[in-house]
Amino acid sequence: MSVFVEVANLGVVPVIAIEDAASALPLADALLDAGLPIAEITLRTPAALNVIEAIARHRPEMLVGAGTVLTEQQVDAVADAGARYALSPGIDAATLERASARNLPFAPGIASASELQVALRANCELVKFFPAMAVGGVEMLKAIAGPYLHTGIGFNPTGGVSLSNMADWLSYSPVRAVGGSWIASTKDIAAGNWAEISSNAAEAVAKAQEFRGQSMSESKS
Repeated sequence: MSVFVEVANLGVVPVIAIEDAASALPLADALLDAGLPIAEITLRTPAALNVIEAIARHRPEMLVGAGTVLTEQQVDAVADAGARYALSPGIDAATLERASARNLPFAPGIASASELQVALRANCELVKFFPAMAVGGVEMLKAIAGPYLHTGIGFNPTGGVSLSNMADWLSYSPVRAVGGSWIASTKDIAAGNWAEISSNAAEAVAKAQEFRGQSMSESKS
């Protein structure tokens, strides 16, 4: 099973900026307790690589990925730290090439048809649609994706996605999973609000499972 199939099976990805590597394992445990064994650790803080390494080493059941990967050097760094996949808010050929060379599943960010074609040329399986709400929401994604649906490309909308609108995104079948920072905010992580984070994660999992169960029932009827 490919990494991005695993991501799609979960349906929701916590997008996380974490300031202190000491919080890595308590965070992972809070997500695991909620039945959400996945995290996108963004390279927006100095602690990010240490967090990825700690989770990859001590919580191997977590599907830990790296977000905000912008350069070839960062591709190498996150791969060496144990990230199982990586994502970027944008797209460029050099980073895609390095990820391919490192056999690191990589989802670049796109917000236009031209960028999507670059991703397809690089044989990407999944792309991040970012910033999802700011560039027009679900209707904009449908407009961009429409001519390319026959390729089988999948989308991971991130940016303004929340518990209240995640079903709108998941109702569009090319969306494999949504990404959101509301599940484990930087503030809650810093305060050690693990119960709150676990509750948020469990609620998101339940929402995704409920919606996908309804969708499967409707498709069979």
